[in-house]
Amino acid sequence: MRIGVITFPGSLDDRDAARAVRLAGAEPVTLWHADRDLRRVDAVILPGGFSYGDYLRCGAIARFAPVMSELVPAARSGLPVLGICNGFQILCEAHLLPGALTRNAGLRFITRDLSLRVENATTAWTRAYSAGEQIVVPLKSGEGAYAADPGTLARLEEAGQIVIRYADSNPNGSAGAIAGVCNAEGNVVGLMPHPEHAVDALTGPSADGLRFFTSIVTRVLA
Repeated sequence: MRIGVITFPGSLDDRDAARAVRLAGAEPVTLWHADRDLRRVDAVILPGGFSYGDYLRCGAIARFAPVMSELVPAARSGLPVLGICNGFQILCEAHLLPGALTRNAGLRFITRDLSLRVENATTAWTRAYSAGEQIVVPLKSGEGAYAADPGTLARLEEAGQIVIRYADSNPNGSAGAIAGVCNAEGNVVGLMPHPEHAVDALTGPSADGLRFFTSIVTRVLA
């Protein structure tokens, strides 16, 4: 199984995402922002970082990268896509996910290990978890507060599109303590915390994040 990891100018966590893919038993495939070919991968990860220097808005320029012209229709046709931190911002800017990510409450960059609660364990990227399960994953972002209008928030809640919530605190002021959402079909998931930094208890706070990656491997192979 092949999982593409897109590198934009300013990406920081592409190698960490590739390592997580390998630990999950799949082959990471490097995709460059200027590519117009997804190289027949089975899934795609948009990693964290500061694509294009976060000019204008986080993810606003990356939305127009050549690779996105291939990724957007593929995602809408069912290709599994995971956006982590900056990748989440890019997916919102590309309208593959609803809502937006705004400046943290307090206007400070946050770096800490957090307890998260899995709300939806049926998406392509969360099938290895149980609904209600709590996991520990790092968060590191300055513009990670999830925002959406009341109607959108109500629809997300009703449709089960809230995938992850902050469990013990709301560190950045996200609406409804939302840490991650999915599209209606469940193949596109975005989250602010970094599961790729929690794939090995030796190098992270836990290995709880690894199951995001084993979930997609199991799903595709099945």
